[in-house]
Amino acid sequence: MLEKLSSFPVGSYIRNKSIQNFIFLVMIQASNMLISIMSMPLLLRSIGVDQFGLVNLALSVIIFTNIIVGFGFNISAPREVAIFQDQTKKLSSIASQILFTRLALAAVTALSLWIAAYAFNFFKDYKEILMFSTVLLFSEAILPLWFFQGMEKMKLISVTNIFSKLLFLFGIVVFIQAPEHAKWVNFILGSSALLLNVFLLFYMRYAMDIHFFWPRVKAIWESLRDNVYLFLSNIAGHISVNGGLIILSFFGNETTLGMFSLAEKITMVLRLLPTLIIQAVYPNASRLFQADQEAFIKFVSKTYVIGIGLALMVSTLTFFSAGFIVELLAKNRLEESINYLKILSFIPFLASLNIINGVILFVANQKELLFKASWLMCAYMIVVASLLTAKYGGIGLCYALLSSEIIIFIVYSYLIYSRNQSLVHAFAQRIFRRDHHS
Repeated sequence: MLEKLSSFPVGSYIRNKSIQNFIFLVMIQASNMLISIMSMPLLLRSIGVDQFGLVNLALSVIIFTNIIVGFGFNISAPREVAIFQDQTKKLSSIASQILFTRLALAAVTALSLWIAAYAFNFFKDYKEILMFSTVLLFSEAILPLWFFQGMEKMKLISVTNIFSKLLFLFGIVVFIQAPEHAKWVNFILGSSALLLNVFLLFYMRYAMDIHFFWPRVKAIWESLRDNVYLFLSNIAGHISVNGGLIILSFFGNETTLGMFSLAEKITMVLRLLPTLIIQAVYPNASRLFQADQEAFIKFVSKTYVIGIGLALMVSTLTFFSAGFIVELLAKNRLEESINYLKILSFIPFLASLNIINGVILFVANQKELLFKASWLMCAYMIVVASLLTAKYGGIGLCYALLSSEIIIFIVYSYLIYSRNQSLVHAFAQRIFRRDHHS
């Protein structure tokens, strides 16, 4: 037994670029959450509950408008970079086009927010905080995560992300001392990220020989046109994932909202697992899809089985430890939250069923199918969640979210099968009738 364990090729797995991608993506998410948790008590003590709420409200607006800045490049760009990994001239063209397009979108979005705030008096309770928060749009615009993801070199970007979050933590300790300093919180967050992202661009230029140049206006327009489906799909996905709490606010009281919000936040963190798996294998899958279909099917099938297994373990563990998790975070045994979490704990597993569908859509560049599936899911979630929440409250919303994951798997599978029948048959044969000699 010891000999078998010692012969297990752990090193080869750790050296695998897709696994490294996954590990570094997890590190980025974990550091973001950890710093968020650490900064919360510091901010509550220095600026107070009211201003803390307004800071987070402004941040929510920025997170939503960042969908405009991203414009689907987080999905399309890693594929392009992965395909042309060894062609520096082509990579320079891709990087320049995406960088300046995103900067233009950030400028237009920031200007729109300023006009809405000062010309039409929107966001009047947190206008100043929001205006200082627009620096986050520009830090998002120049973040080259998509480039390093496509190159499968995530180590540097994960390290710089940690440093930017530590810089933010240092900034709020030193500069945020009173409620009137609330406007600087998101500004410090955005400026810290902006500084480190500029460093990454310098690294791309001088260590990776990526040249930046002004693209033609026509090229910018074409890239926007090509990504419209992805952009609209991202909006639908954002509504589907984050819309449940808004629907519940129409039917539940503040206590129910708080109880559900706690369980939902835990679930949404766990739901990142299948998303991170897709992001990690996407670059290599894109190259294999272009060069070797058999290797592509083998690689993605193996990823799918492992992904479902991991998600099932996470869901099972969450279900049986729901009470402990809620008590640990809330410092109290909140039975309502525990019940919500037990139901929602199956979401990571159900979401993992779509890993293979997501990979096929992305590598085959079938944006219109993603668009159709995303908006069908969004429409279904809004209708069913509204009906079940109105009748059963938070429990009804939990079951609506579970059913949404099942329905979207069915819809994705049907749409993909209609367009890629031979590929789907090959995957089914590989997964369900595995050859012992393969």
